Amino acid sequence: MEIIVCIRRVPDLSETEIEIGRDGVSLADDDLDYDVNEWDNFAIEAAVRLKEEHGGRVTAMTVGDEESEDVLRRALAMGADEAVHLMDDAFDGSDALGTATILHRAIADRPYDLILTGAISGDEARGHVGPMLAAMLDIPMVALATELSVEGGTVTVQHEVEGGLERITRMALPALVTVQTGLNEPRYVSIRGIRKVSGMEIPVLGAGDLDLEGSQVGVASSAVTVEEIFLPPRGGGAEMLEGSEETVVQKLVERLQQEGAF
Repeated sequence: MEIIVCIRRVPDLSETEIEIGRDGVSLADDDLDYDVNEWDNFAIEAAVRLKEEHGGRVTAMTVGDEESEDVLRRALAMGADEAVHLMDDAFDGSDALGTATILHRAIADRPYDLILTGAISGDEARGHVGPMLAAMLDIPMVALATELSVEGGTVTVQHEVEGGLERITRMALPALVTVQTGLNEPRYVSIRGIRKVSGMEIPVLGAGDLDLEGSQVGVASSAVTVEEIFLPPRGGGAEMLEGSEETVVQKLVERLQQEGAF
């Protein structure tokens, strides 16, 4: 079974005070820490578990600069068999369509049964790349998987749908699935594990290798332009309701009624 996992290096914003860069269209990254996208961690773990169950190979793939090699090393330490780094100055500034185009060119001529991606990325949270990639490859796809299994030539996916419901969908392979957090428990990656894969060769493919023109990727091809990034304005101070529990509840209900909440 051949599995490809598309991953991404993103800033960790969980415990960092966000600051806008001087250009007004990016984050100041002086104090930012970067790591593999949270959703992608679950995709890597799912791929490795499927390999352990059914045999085969797992290939991790990313589009990014030189520092993105770190997330590929992490995927290798988790159990991926090989990694591919898609890197070229021409790729800088690619939007979701451009990124999907790069991945499509890298994957189309490779053997694969299943492609896994994170449902969204922690920096932009749009969830566009997976569906676009599936459309370019002309294969079925399911988004927001919460359970995943493969039997024979079929993948069975339990996934989120509208209204907080879940559905079970079965697709013939090859197929693409985007996974949610909580799908599994990603294995711990030790420093020893990282060192073990530090010497593995990771091939780098650029625009020329993928037969891509500059007009197809990067800023030139981007249909999405960031005009400004700004922090939301601070709201007013909270109003503290005082009194007994019954009094506070009554005051809260009255205030909600005044504000038109119900």
